[in-house]
Amino acid sequence: MAKAYWISTYRSVSNPDALAAYAKLAGPALTAAGGRILARGIPAAVKENGLMQRTVIIEFDSVEAAEAAYQSPAYQEAVAHLANGAVDRDIRFVEAE
Repeated sequence: MAKAYWISTYRSVSNPDALAAYAKLAGPALTAAGGRILARGIPAAVKENGLMQRTVIIEFDSVEAAEAAYQSPAYQEAVAHLANGAVDRDIRFVEAE
């Protein structure tokens, strides 16, 4: 089974306090579900059409494990802190080759 990478990019953050409350719960929820946080922050450099957006990369043992982590009650509790559009983000699960 191929590893999977959860990649989040944040297009905008309208409520930094809500994002902080989310992050306080999300990190522990995702690591408890088997995720390994590989990188998070503003890119050191962007190329071509890249955007200078906060990016998070989390490794999971499979796409199914990433999906289960996303659907978990602990992670969904974290997501509740982002209600009312605190952030505009893109989340992708990419399977390793």
